Amino acid sequence: MVSNTNIIANKRGVSSHFHLHLLLLLFSLFFVAKFDLVSGLNYTKYSRKVSSLRLERIQKHLEKINKPAVITIVSPDGDIIDCVHKKKQPALDHPLLKNHKIQRIAPEMPKVKMLKRDEEKRDSKRNEGEDLAWQMWHRNGTRCPKGTVPIRRSTTHDVLRAKSLFHFGKKQPTIINPTSRRADAPDVVSGGGHEHAIAYTGTSQEVYGAKATINVWDPAIQEVNEFSLSQIWVLSGSFDGSDLNSIEAGWQVSPELYGDSRPRLFTYWTSDSYQATGCYNLLCSGFVQTNSRIAIGAAISPVSQYAANQYDITILIWKDPKLGNWWMGFGDDNLVGYWPAELFTHLADHATMVEWGGEVVNSRANGKHTSTEMGSGHFAEDGFGKASYFRNLEIVDADNSLSSIHDISILAENTNCYNIKNSYNNEWGTYFYYGGPGNNPQCL
Repeated sequence: MVSNTNIIANKRGVSSHFHLHLLLLLFSLFFVAKFDLVSGLNYTKYSRKVSSLRLERIQKHLEKINKPAVITIVSPDGDIIDCVHKKKQPALDHPLLKNHKIQRIAPEMPKVKMLKRDEEKRDSKRNEGEDLAWQMWHRNGTRCPKGTVPIRRSTTHDVLRAKSLFHFGKKQPTIINPTSRRADAPDVVSGGGHEHAIAYTGTSQEVYGAKATINVWDPAIQEVNEFSLSQIWVLSGSFDGSDLNSIEAGWQVSPELYGDSRPRLFTYWTSDSYQATGCYNLLCSGFVQTNSRIAIGAAISPVSQYAANQYDITILIWKDPKLGNWWMGFGDDNLVGYWPAELFTHLADHATMVEWGGEVVNSRANGKHTSTEMGSGHFAEDGFGKASYFRNLEIVDADNSLSSIHDISILAENTNCYNIKNSYNNEWGTYFYYGGPGNNPQCL
């Protein structure tokens, strides 16, 4: 039996519960200094006094993205998951999706070659942990009803941790173009303090999707405004202009975005080089969710442990050849939802590059390189069980077929801080280990 404390009937908007919540929120903003007791991160500066005008603007924004729920589920980790009717989800507020009808016909899945099937059988023991690497809000056994989608509710505290209301849920506009530099480029810090350890394809072919299985860890984060993520990028457009299109998915630890240091499933998209369009997860209109069991932005549990059990998630992003929407798959056969083709310019046709790997923000607090970890926090050469990995890297071609990618390049801006080493075998196909501890005697 499910405890009543875990499910709250939706009464928001006109109920006294809402007003009580607002009063408690104001009290906390004025008098409470928030700390993350687990990681030691200091949230004090995000609990500053807030003007009533700014608070009013934040509340109006939250009312737009926090849609009315059929039921609400309280996760053991404190997340509030609203089960929202599919037709009332934030995606459909986008101006370009005014007349959009949610795709009901299942997308045409990428075809898998027989060789790949044989490899999957040999690799079945490695996959046993994948189904366990799920989300914490599932632990009480409650699911969203049919016809609804689970959406992690955003709070005023979430918005206040961002630089501004405009920046809430958005990446800073920093772009890495790996093909514009040699793979053995000198150790430099990327623009905006973003550092990477990635594998990538060339730009000479048309790509219609990408897939990988990604090892999940909980890297330590030094500052609230830093993050560590591991993801797939599906890209098209100009790296040097303002029209880069990007679709992204993976896991991330972002105290600023989520208020804690747990690894979470996330998505992102942009059609203008991260300037104004797109956002993380469902924090703006655009991504159409179809799955009632997977909450984008919710915590993944369990996670890998050093020299112990390893857990990973499989993510597939591909273009439906019939309707043109870009779909996201999670695990073996779970369709999460899609990015409508209308959102994009270059990706309305195809992608020109795929990147897989890790990214961190190095804010150089106190003038030193951050100790924010990438992956497991260990360098690539430490190998299985110690370093984080991506395995079974694949791309989708014009025939909607999945195939292992052999011709990849790798890049890490500062190998004394984070590095990457790739290889190939029959079980893992093309794979790589990556990551690092950040600040250390060789990384200052």
